[in-house]
Amino acid sequence: MPTATAGAPGRNAEDPSPPSLPGPLGRLGHWTAGHFKQVLLGWLVVVAVLGAFAPQVTSVLSGAGWQSNGSESVKVRELAEKHFGGNASSAIQVVVSSRSHQASDPAVRHVIAEVTEELEADGRISEVVPPQAGATISRDGRTAIVLGGAAANTDDMVRAAEDLKEPLRKLSTDDVTVRATGASVMWSDFNTANLEAMIRAEILSWPVTLAVLVVAFGSLVAAGLPLLLTMAGLAASVGSLVLISHVTPISIWAMDFALMFALALGIDYALFLVIRYRAALARSGERRRAVVETMDTAGKAVLLSGLTVLVSLSAVMLVPAPAVRTMAVGIMLSVAFVLAATLTLLPAVLGKLGPNVNKWALPRTRTDRTDSPRFAAWGERLWRQPLRYGVLALAVLIALAVPVLGLKTAMPSIKVVPEDDSSRQGYALVQEHFGEGAPGMLQIAAPDAQVAATVEVLTSAEGIEGVMPARQAADGTGWSLIQAMPSVDPSDPALSDTVRTLRADLPADVLVGGAAVENLDLKQALDDKAPMVIGVILVLGFVLLLIALQAPLVAALGVITNLLATAAAFGVARLIFQDGHLSHLLGFEPQGFLDGWGPVFFFAMIFAIAMDYTVFLLSSAKEHYERTGDPRKAVVGALAQSGRVVFAAAAVMVAVFFTFALADPLPPKEMGIVLGVAVLLDAFLIRLVLLPVLLRLTGRAAWWSPAWLRRVLPEVRFSHD
Repeated sequence: MPTATAGAPGRNAEDPSPPSLPGPLGRLGHWTAGHFKQVLLGWLVVVAVLGAFAPQVTSVLSGAGWQSNGSESVKVRELAEKHFGGNASSAIQVVVSSRSHQASDPAVRHVIAEVTEELEADGRISEVVPPQAGATISRDGRTAIVLGGAAANTDDMVRAAEDLKEPLRKLSTDDVTVRATGASVMWSDFNTANLEAMIRAEILSWPVTLAVLVVAFGSLVAAGLPLLLTMAGLAASVGSLVLISHVTPISIWAMDFALMFALALGIDYALFLVIRYRAALARSGERRRAVVETMDTAGKAVLLSGLTVLVSLSAVMLVPAPAVRTMAVGIMLSVAFVLAATLTLLPAVLGKLGPNVNKWALPRTRTDRTDSPRFAAWGERLWRQPLRYGVLALAVLIALAVPVLGLKTAMPSIKVVPEDDSSRQGYALVQEHFGEGAPGMLQIAAPDAQVAATVEVLTSAEGIEGVMPARQAADGTGWSLIQAMPSVDPSDPALSDTVRTLRADLPADVLVGGAAVENLDLKQALDDKAPMVIGVILVLGFVLLLIALQAPLVAALGVITNLLATAAAFGVARLIFQDGHLSHLLGFEPQGFLDGWGPVFFFAMIFAIAMDYTVFLLSSAKEHYERTGDPRKAVVGALAQSGRVVFAAAAVMVAVFFTFALADPLPPKEMGIVLGVAVLLDAFLIRLVLLPVLLRLTGRAAWWSPAWLRRVLPEVRFSHD
């Protein structure tokens, strides 16, 4: 446990002088604790200015961006938007289906006319293409498709779909069904259903979170501090997202991930600082001195934790997918603002509260120490019997990680959209009346001189059910657009083989695209970038731990155990979402794969959270080792000091993440279970068992560093003298 020089007898508790020369964070804490009004006013201005933009978030953030920038399929879509009346993958398809009448009958023609009028009234729709025999009228003549060409970018087309799908649905009669479908409508339904589910899950998680906070902090006043950080960080980050959206499109998903991480890290950081502050205050009795000690010790760990989270998520920016990148941006903004609030606003509030931080404490709550006797006893047990517990924890983690070797990924199928939504019902009508592969029509852009060769390859290609006549660009750009219907559902893995074969056999200048192909290209880009993203995260994580801990072996142990926890979480994900175990209990139909963004995005999120706990435990261990030079005291002291923080913070995170498992849509369910399992395994099997055991087995070697490395690295100390 750190020590501090006690104040002289009779010294005022408001004495502004620090006990010794503090470090940069200690000096920052000393200043903020003495300038409460200025710090509070500064944050009120930041929150008021940025928070004023927050109410616009749902209207200005985008719903698209699920594409691989620069891919062949995106080039086809751009060509179709510019030169073929907007007949692109982002166009809106309106299915008009009658149970008893032909599309040529007056009753159906009247509905088609109303659909056309509705589409033409929207400025985001360019050319409205009426149903055409042999192409967009079914063989039985009872189902027709009206195409609303895209006159706007994909984000605005998703907004157009959101505005049009219900008015179009209302054009249905007793005999005629009208449903909007296509990629833009699907993403609109997908975003709406998932965002509503995520908001419901977050609301459900609040009572559990508050209960855990009160128990963890031991007093109602202290339990409110994470909420202070969360609200300040969230308002600022969401407002920032709105401002950034005026420069570049930001996915609507960024808001929800920002909320999730603002809450999770706000709790973590507040726990670590408040517990340390209480003990320091009990020893010295001086508010600002306690703040200085807290910032010089726990503050360093929080700063390092925040930097590792930011570094882990920054690697996601290597993926050329706007939606994935902007989700990472949302989390990074929330982390940056919560970190800033933790290092400025929280010490100012603690300095102002002083002993009142313990007000309305729970019975039998000790607020005068950081050490937990129970976790100290657990540390002693691990030290005496490391193999008994370490081997068991390692065996469980390896057993859970093994299934990851057979993990399959793909972009989500139509099954992730609720059955009563317009896009899914329209999808089913198209498939029923036009063919299994009709919802995933391929669009092939070919130079005019190569149209004949292109059609020849398409008509003879395996996996192609039919080929539409080529349409030449009216503006004389020299391109033609050919549509081909695959023989399989867009989510069938066989479609990927068909597209790969076509790209190999078609003339070199011919481009293959379409909504289904855009998904395939995005999945391929995610797969291609995954090794690089994972490698960058691991290397940067190791470098940051090396700088902080000044010892290569303990830094390597931190990274390796993080990787083990991540592999185990993905192993569980494979068993549940790919193989379908527990699917009936959790209430979903397995797709046979994990959604394609999982390996990259979930890895970054899991690793970031794991580094959070790693930093808390290892910084505490380093602090004790610096003071005593005893590996045993480092392990036992770290568990005694940070075990309760890790346990409580993990309990909150698990509660928050697992509430997402109650959501009906599959993506929030995937996210909640994967992240919840990751936190559960990382906190309880690795941070509280395996990593302390590894420190026990490596002893002083864990903290050894060669002389040349010590000369290169900046000196970082966690002990407070």
